[in-house]
Amino acid sequence: MKYLSKVVAAALFGAVLAGCTGTPMNTQHYDSSQYTVIGHSEAKATGLLLFGCIPIRQNSRFVRAQSAAIQARGGDAMINTQVQENWFWAWVLTGYTTKVSGDVIKLKTAQ
Repeated sequence: MKYLSKVVAAALFGAVLAGCTGTPMNTQHYDSSQYTVIGHSEAKATGLLLFGCIPIRQNSRFVRAQSAAIQARGGDAMINTQVQENWFWAWVLTGYTTKVSGDVIKLKTAQ
């Protein structure tokens, strides 16, 4: 019984740690000869923290906002990126809205 409680505790601890990982927002450095600027774009994504500890689409919101901004202009990447964040609170949850804005670029193909 003592062994089982240690296994359950370790599994619970592992699940909590796994829920706290996020996806990094990748940004590349490009030389101006590598791309054409399509135009400015911005997008938002929201994540929730239920009961102060259960993340719901929380850890991927930066990447989701960046991807949506790039796709809105049909580009390949974003430069001059800015990130803003707002939050709101309700009885059982806290919400975080991330806004990503910048210049969307289309990469030139190698010739």
